[in-house]
Amino acid sequence: MQSIQADNYPIHFNEKGYEALNLHLKGNKYSNLFIIVDSNTNEFCLPKFLPLIETDLTIEIIEFENGEENKNIETCVQIWNVLTELGADRKTLIINLGGGVVTDLGGFVSSTFKRGLDFIHVPTTLLSMVDASVGGKNGVDLGNLKNQIGVINTPNMVIIDTQYLETLPQNEMRSGLAEMLKHGLIYDKAYWEQFLDLKAIDFADFDELIYRSVAIKNEIVSQDPTEKNIRKSLNFGHTLGHAIESYFLENENKITLLHGEAIAVGMILESYISMDKKLISNEEYKLIKTTIKSIFDNVTFFENDIEPILELLIHDKKNEYGTIQFALIEGIGKIKINQSVENELILRAFNDYKS
Repeated sequence: MQSIQADNYPIHFNEKGYEALNLHLKGNKYSNLFIIVDSNTNEFCLPKFLPLIETDLTIEIIEFENGEENKNIETCVQIWNVLTELGADRKTLIINLGGGVVTDLGGFVSSTFKRGLDFIHVPTTLLSMVDASVGGKNGVDLGNLKNQIGVINTPNMVIIDTQYLETLPQNEMRSGLAEMLKHGLIYDKAYWEQFLDLKAIDFADFDELIYRSVAIKNEIVSQDPTEKNIRKSLNFGHTLGHAIESYFLENENKITLLHGEAIAVGMILESYISMDKKLISNEEYKLIKTTIKSIFDNVTFFENDIEPILELLIHDKKNEYGTIQFALIEGIGKIKINQSVENELILRAFNDYKS
């Protein structure tokens, strides 16, 4: 597959990625190489990755425990200390090998250590391939608040190698699928329609679906790198989805949701809101709801869950001037940003989700 040129960096696919990486290593006088992994990618992905690197540089592996709960400033401090102890300097290269937690956190660590080191993302989950590793957003959570601390800073390159998907459990694959569905809903109706019958998809051609999803995100981000306008469209499903994800993460009585599982709920809720505001038809909403619910397990909400979820919306980083901002779909394949939504409508959306 042809590489995609993003702003200031290329996105390479499969074998071409390692060719580009090895040329990059030969063409730059790096002092050493650090690879940041979590406990999962250290076990399942690092053994596949290391034999493909051609370099005489000293390679150090930094591992942290997997899970969204470890995507915080405390983990960053531990990694910064390890980098210091092992002699990382301004000519160090960092490779972030892992899912969205690794690329988000590793990009932030790289961007801030000694005022910024070169870094490369090698995403190993579907979610990270089609979303987290593309676009230059790097950061960590603040308590249970998603991505409150971070920077926008681009890597030297992204290498998307779909062989790593073979290591993923089914729920992680579904989690990434949520972002692919979102890309269709906000930008490309024909792409969305390819997912209406998953049984009809030839997964031998799944690389092409991933490629199109990456291209859609890149097309949006390239128009608006710092999220002042069209990039806000990527927040569809995330305003409520992030609040739900945060609430289930902090509540010991709830089973923690994967990012895509929470976003799937958020997309249904925000599609209902779009319908109520007459931005989409009732038929379009029913199609979205039934399609997403056919892929993702139903999430149970009790009456006492809704108020704390609404309270978390106040802290959403997309808010402006104290107003909660939604990106809503205006017909499948189109988006309308900067939409305010009253709590009563959100409550109706939750009630409909339960039905």
